[in-house]
Amino acid sequence: MFEAGEFRKGIKVEIDGAPHMIVQFEFVKPGKGQALYKCKLKNMISGSQFERTFRSGDKLKKASLEEKEMEYLYFDGTNYCFMNTSNYEQEFLTKEQLGDNVDLLKENTACAVLCFDGRPIDVTLPNFVNLRVIKSDPWAKGDTATGSTKPAVVETGFEVQVPPFIEEGEMIKIDTRTRSYSERVKE
Repeated sequence: MFEAGEFRKGIKVEIDGAPHMIVQFEFVKPGKGQALYKCKLKNMISGSQFERTFRSGDKLKKASLEEKEMEYLYFDGTNYCFMNTSNYEQEFLTKEQLGDNVDLLKENTACAVLCFDGRPIDVTLPNFVNLRVIKSDPWAKGDTATGSTKPAVVETGFEVQVPPFIEEGEMIKIDTRTRSYSERVKE
């Protein structure tokens, strides 16, 4: 249990049976009466945000979240199959649960899956993924303008801006946090 005095930005609490994260936090001490804790909360399942004010002494239950190491196996046409690397159980997640991570998800990628009461609610990809370029315009000789980039499509279908020297068939490293090109991978 968290008491109102322990609230901080980033703390995960359970409200009405759903996990919420404190996005903003403000302590207000009026001249008279109890201290107030104004919080902006985000539902970790639906993504909706709302504001709520708590008084000192109010308590909220700590959200029972668990992070599991899982490996992405395959897409069956509607769901994405992940395998728990410790007990080999399989979980199926929808495209909505994965969000933008779908663009950078490649078979056999180890991911951190956040679970609430045993149900997966969020997937965190590794910081970098190596993907093969399958479509890219050829490099025009003399095109050496500083900072110039061109679009390239990788094997997952994601389009990323790359330097002009990157060609089709090459492996590149993409930063999943910024969703941008990082470097060329030597094979």
